[in-house]
Amino acid sequence: MIKEHDRVVLTVPLPSEGLEAGDVGTVVHIHKDGQAYVVEFLTLDGNTAAVATLEASQVRRSVNAILRHARAYDRLRALIAVPKVN
Repeated sequence: MIKEHDRVVLTVPLPSEGLEAGDVGTVVHIHKDGQAYVVEFLTLDGNTAAVATLEASQVRRSVNAILRHARAYDRLRALIAVPKVN
């Protein structure tokens, strides 16, 4: 069962939020006994990239054996002058 403050992995892309499947976030609120979650996604320096309300089917619980992958977050790229990588 996913609890508040658990890390979760997004299982579907959310283009409207600039998020991709595989992005890792933290549960900040649980709706209706786990039917939906409010998840905060952070950049590596701690800035909030997005906060999204997600159905249970859109996330899965993170496990320790997951390797994180770094990518530039397009919504913040202009603010922090990160060069685009092809």
